[in-house]
Amino acid sequence: MTIIELVDIISSGETSKVQFKRELDSNDAMAAELIAFSNAKGGKIFIGVEDKTGELIGLNADQIRRYNQLLANIANDMIKPQVFIFTEVINVSEDVESVKKILVVEISEGISKPYKDKNGAVWIKQGSDKRRLTDNNELIRLFQQSGLLYLDEMIVPQTTIADIDMSKVSYYLTRIHKRESEIDFDMSEKLLNNLNIMKEGQLTLGGLLFFAKNPQKYRPAFCVKAVSFVGNSVGGNTYRSSQDIEGTIPQIFEETLRFFTTNLLYVQAGQNFNSVGQLEISLIALEELLQNALIHRDYSKNAPVRVMIFDHRIEIISPGALPNSLSVENIKLGNAVVRNNLLVSYGSKWMIYRGFGSGITRSLEVQPNIELVNDADGEQFKVIIPRPKNSIS
Repeated sequence: MTIIELVDIISSGETSKVQFKRELDSNDAMAAELIAFSNAKGGKIFIGVEDKTGELIGLNADQIRRYNQLLANIANDMIKPQVFIFTEVINVSEDVESVKKILVVEISEGISKPYKDKNGAVWIKQGSDKRRLTDNNELIRLFQQSGLLYLDEMIVPQTTIADIDMSKVSYYLTRIHKRESEIDFDMSEKLLNNLNIMKEGQLTLGGLLFFAKNPQKYRPAFCVKAVSFVGNSVGGNTYRSSQDIEGTIPQIFEETLRFFTTNLLYVQAGQNFNSVGQLEISLIALEELLQNALIHRDYSKNAPVRVMIFDHRIEIISPGALPNSLSVENIKLGNAVVRNNLLVSYGSKWMIYRGFGSGITRSLEVQPNIELVNDADGEQFKVIIPRPKNSIS
């Protein structure tokens, strides 16, 4: 890090990735800081900087030696699993005779979340501060991010085999065996367990979302809320069409596609007058983006997928930001991290979903003006598609 970069960061103040400390005064407090950064997106701690004002205080050589040793001990002995840190010293000259040394501690985002202190407490970032995690759903998300837990493989309490629509299971098995007509299978609990539809006598979340008679009986928020607004504001109080779309994921997918094709326009694109026009937005793009929203969303968040059609744009909003180290740039290149193992497996055999992580790439090829927004703070992923100017009615 250069002096110019250091001064620029300090002048911008503390954020969720930048923390200032005048000195290292408490091992427990520093352990909590390292844990919070590791459980979030990583960050830097600048020691020798006044946290309230950003004033450069500096450290002497003895402090730097002592702090480096203390930090190593904290990272190794006071945090489970241990975290890895990188330190460097930046010399800042305010004048010819005065040099102030700032110790910079860099913490990477952890790959073995959740990280805990010696008392078992889990700390996470809350803006520029930190807080102790007490909510079970947040803890589940940390396990999910580290790949130690797949939420769609967890059981849904109080469900039974009676909740399963066996005709859906039969259809799925027919697709697996690539038959044109349905096969008569023995729908035993052993078969359902082998398909991961059931576990310990209850449905898995993946089994519920693909094979249940009524998934919303147990998970009412796992639906699509679709609205076609008049105007361009989500705060508008008039709409052309509004629908809560429920059912299994394949059913929700088909019904939401119908919502799109009903509420979007068909335009004349070189065809003669007697031909049916083309949908103003590529149907291939809508299919790929909607499947991604349903299969890759964060199911630890008790919220629906939202589909909104405005005069000038379409928005598809999925609960949960991109998992782990994925970025918008990554997914444009076809990179993927599987968040829901079962849903990906079921979707690749049942739907037109291919499961190769290429849906975004394919969407951009046929609809290049798509905007992707990964809102980590708001914990949502948003797709924005501009509508053609002639779509305004």
